[in-house]
Amino acid sequence: MFLTALLRRNRIPGHQWIGKHRRPRAVSSRAKQSMIRRLEIEAENHYWLSMPYLTAQQEYGHAAVRRAQAFEAIKAASTSKFPSHRFVVDQLNHLNVTKKWS
Repeated sequence: MFLTALLRRNRIPGHQWIGKHRRPRAVSSRAKQSMIRRLEIEAENHYWLSMPYLTAQQEYGHAAVRRAQAFEAIKAASTSKFPSHRFVVDQLNHLNVTKKWS
């Protein structure tokens, strides 16, 4: 138990490291360095994302052919799973062994 909580009777309810009323963590130099590193990475990402490779006119419809080919491939793959057509003539052809009625 913390000395201040004991003396002032102002204790942190529940688990001291999680929750709404939690004990604040001390900021270490390693935490500062990692935060600076993350902010530098974020700034670099922002820099690269701010300069697009294609202009808006070049980007418009640039993947239409690729998307159409991909859709055709998906459609062909789904139709290839269907069995081939079956006809009644082929199903009942075994009855034509002898045609006594004609």
